[in-house]
Amino acid sequence: MTSNFHPHRRALLAALAGAAVAPAALALAGTPVQGFKVVRSHPHDPDAFTQGLFFHDGFLFEGTGLHGRSSIRKVEIETGRVVQQVALPPEVFGEGITRWGDRIIGLTWQEGTAFVLDLKTFKLWRKFSYPGEGWGLTHNERELIMSDGTAELRFLDPLTFKELRRVRVTADGQPVDQLNELEWVEGEVLANVWQTDRIARIDPRTGRVTGWIDLRGLLPANQRTNADAVLNGIAYDAKKKRLFVTGKRWPTLFEIQLTRK
Repeated sequence: MTSNFHPHRRALLAALAGAAVAPAALALAGTPVQGFKVVRSHPHDPDAFTQGLFFHDGFLFEGTGLHGRSSIRKVEIETGRVVQQVALPPEVFGEGITRWGDRIIGLTWQEGTAFVLDLKTFKLWRKFSYPGEGWGLTHNERELIMSDGTAELRFLDPLTFKELRRVRVTADGQPVDQLNELEWVEGEVLANVWQTDRIARIDPRTGRVTGWIDLRGLLPANQRTNADAVLNGIAYDAKKKRLFVTGKRWPTLFEIQLTRK
């Protein structure tokens, strides 16, 4: 892997060519587009290759990637300070994470392994196996929801990791692939579209993209010091209705409000 060529891209060069909505075509007229307003900015570890993010009990929990550098962390929002951390085995490439009860579940990219950790101690509790790639992970009240870089979301049993169903994600009738980090927000799935500054708002029943969140300009280009410093990371504080976003190797975590364009 070179510094300006993310490994996800390699896996997709030959897959679904021409079959899905290209990043440049995401602004098709039929789907509403929202902008943003920055409410607050907080420090974020610029070395963190952010793969997964969620909010719980006043802290952010973050999963980072890259072989030999993958970790799961508990982070103080206001300072960006890592207050707890565990390294994943050096041979795996960490991906999305989510909470289920008193556990943290974390995916790996191509290793087909999900790690289940104790939420308080970060001690390994068990592992699950799954076919294909792992990208993003979130949950509703009953199921885990997983992305794998394709235009499909998998719905999984959180206790067994058994696949229950799949939903194909479409915008204006066309499939949308490269769905990455996920977050469940007020009955919708929010999904980063890898290598774009857009987040898809997805109806989990139909897979239809009901709106795009356009985050262009959120982090200026001169602060993206690496070619892979792309938007990736969504966390939601349901009690206070706070939406947080960041990216891989971004120096800032943003709390944003959505606006009409």
